[in-house]
Amino acid sequence: MSKPNHIVILTGAGISAESGIDTFRAEGGLWEQYPVEQVATPEGFAADPALVHQFYNMRRAALKSVSPNAAHFALAELEKGLESRGGSLTTITQNVDNLHEQGGAKNVIHMHGVLTSLLCQYCGHRWESHEDTSPEDSCIACQRIAGPRPDIVWFGEMPYELDRIDYVMSQADLFVSIGTSGAVYPAAGLVSEARRRSIKTLELNLEESQGTSLFDESRLGKAGEIVPKWVAEVLSQ
Repeated sequence: MSKPNHIVILTGAGISAESGIDTFRAEGGLWEQYPVEQVATPEGFAADPALVHQFYNMRRAALKSVSPNAAHFALAELEKGLESRGGSLTTITQNVDNLHEQGGAKNVIHMHGVLTSLLCQYCGHRWESHEDTSPEDSCIACQRIAGPRPDIVWFGEMPYELDRIDYVMSQADLFVSIGTSGAVYPAAGLVSEARRRSIKTLELNLEESQGTSLFDESRLGKAGEIVPKWVAEVLSQ
């Protein structure tokens, strides 16, 4: 591939799995432990808000025991390197952890939300929080009790920042997918969008995904190994 200057990267659960974050779709993943209908839908939250708060409290607490891995640090290095030569890197992540930011990345789009943010279901105010929550909590803006909910895109809800994602895709000369299953839309459709715009595409994954055949190139292996190697190649160009 020719020297890329404006890269858009999509990351999925595979990049965080090596840090100890449970994946959803793998055997023994979170969906086997908690039915999605109960903890990841607006209907589930309405039916049993205490259960949903408990579920996300556990996930938020788990963040305190994990750290970014080599892949996260490499992408942060790539972001700095591209900016130093007048380019850009935008990381679009499906993950709700904050490991990209912990690893040093600045330009991150959390299209499915983030565990360290709360959203008031009444007034729409968002704020950062690392503490446990409960149905008795009140919004820090409108003060309504039971207003706060996890700032997470649940099934049946619209992903965040789609207009911004469309814009950065329009500026890209390389689209890279890292650690994704290729099964969750609209994220899984970004490779097709890249092809439509004649943007070069690369997949870095542990194993072939549902969309592997759509990429110009696919490299298989652990993210912590193949991502730093690829980043070194880009920065040496």
